[in-house]
Amino acid sequence: MTPVRFPRDFVWGAATSAFQVEGATKEDGRGVSVWDTFAATPGNVRDGDTGDPGADQYHRFEQDVELMRELGLESYRFSIAWPRVQPTGAGRPNLKGLDYYKRLVDALVGAGIRPMVTLFHWDLPQALQDEGGWENRDTAHRFAEYAEIMYDALHVRDWITINEPKTVVDCGYRTGIHAPGVRDDDRALVACHHLLLAHGLASRVLHDRHPGRRIGPALNLHPTYPADDSPGAKEAARRQDARENRLYLEPVFTGAYPEEAMTRHDMIMDGDMEIISEKVDVLGVQYYTPLFMDAEQRRVVRHPVRVANWLEDYPDGLHDILLRVSRDHPGVPIVITENGLATDDAVAADGGVHDDDRISYLRGHIGAMHRAMKAGANVEGYHVWSLLDNFEWAEGYSQRFGIVHVDYETQKRIPKDSALWYRNLIETGELR
Repeated sequence: MTPVRFPRDFVWGAATSAFQVEGATKEDGRGVSVWDTFAATPGNVRDGDTGDPGADQYHRFEQDVELMRELGLESYRFSIAWPRVQPTGAGRPNLKGLDYYKRLVDALVGAGIRPMVTLFHWDLPQALQDEGGWENRDTAHRFAEYAEIMYDALHVRDWITINEPKTVVDCGYRTGIHAPGVRDDDRALVACHHLLLAHGLASRVLHDRHPGRRIGPALNLHPTYPADDSPGAKEAARRQDARENRLYLEPVFTGAYPEEAMTRHDMIMDGDMEIISEKVDVLGVQYYTPLFMDAEQRRVVRHPVRVANWLEDYPDGLHDILLRVSRDHPGVPIVITENGLATDDAVAADGGVHDDDRISYLRGHIGAMHRAMKAGANVEGYHVWSLLDNFEWAEGYSQRFGIVHVDYETQKRIPKDSALWYRNLIETGELR
């Protein structure tokens, strides 16, 4: 394979989220989140797993930052646990929570690593859920107030408002397999609108108070394709695209919902769409898998899957979605905020973790990203998901996405072969 070279200023990083890695869910004044409640309910999470211990990053962040430095990471995307900062989702901040994130940012900057901060990665304060959660319009305004606290506290350039609103909508409100466990399409659309409203409100606050900083959403985009050449499959793919991608891209970038996906409008007030379409300074794109649809609107799996049976290994999907976004919304810088694979990782007799499947997946997808960049996609950085093995939501600790192996009993970290491969890519700027 002829090596391909990335631009010198391309930024390589890794990502995590608070609930998945921090642990310490009952320490230093942290409040209860919807995921604490959901995970504590029998039957919701595989093996009854919860957010403790996670990867215990709350206590081990200095060790983890040193590990990032050793791997050559140039950026670390992490999220704030809203209930750690505002235990009830409102009011004065919990100073111990703020201090943790200040120390994390200081450690990153001291190690020469850029922080990229996500404000919401699904761990809504339970007190707000008790008042209606994302079905309550007031939650969007509480989010903007929380965002203002974080902007003033952390000297960080790049911010992500909402991580994967689609996952909250589809998994949390349509199928109920994620917190808060609702199964209702109409309620899902209300939550969708208020999540996007929260994004817009928080973006306005940053633009008003801290000009020069950048903000945008992180959208998990699933390119949709017909599973065959029939007219029915092509129409099914078009409908699925409206629900998977256009429902989030179009209101953010054009100020209008696609009618075939947003079928409820009573919660939309005058001025909402202008707020939602506040200028996007940087777009987080998260890609894992394509969707192939047959004429009956059923998904057809066309490519290899591994531990996570929803995740098809199809690098061309990343290439295609990057070109589409760059074509439809030109001029907006794109950062890959998540891309990765869960595999069966175990420590071998020689003490290493030999995750060849993950290396193959990353090589293919990073190569597809490079092809898209050569074709005009405005991509300035990439974050592998994930830095550490962690709590994988409804799958608990049964799936490992990390490039660093975590022994949850001892919290020992072991860089996997993929981490060493990634380090070499960062050092050389060449994909081989």
